[in-house]
Amino acid sequence: MSVPNLNVRLELEGSVRQGDGMGGYRTVWQRIGTLWAEMKAGAGQERGAQVAPESVVSWRITVRGARAGDPRRPAAGQRMRMGQRLFVIEAVAERDGAGHWLTCFAREEAQA
Repeated sequence: MSVPNLNVRLELEGSVRQGDGMGGYRTVWQRIGTLWAEMKAGAGQERGAQVAPESVVSWRITVRGARAGDPRRPAAGQRMRMGQRLFVIEAVAERDGAGHWLTCFAREEAQA
């Protein structure tokens, strides 16, 4: 297995519930840390959205491994940010048996 080329800087973000002052809440995204990654685009499609058509691309994002429970380990439900681009993490798996690398299966959504 080849060593991934970690040449893309991404910000890992997690969601936090924040009270809205009226008995409800809103979701706020907070930065957890910076990860260096290798990114490979997968299939893309266009789907209808409320305002305009939306472009959806799947991504395989490889990062350094971290044990389960470590805050540096990405998890489903978190997201990665590259400037204004957002990559929602759907699943995370070890890329190799020793756990040196993780593959994050993510999707990027953008207005077409």
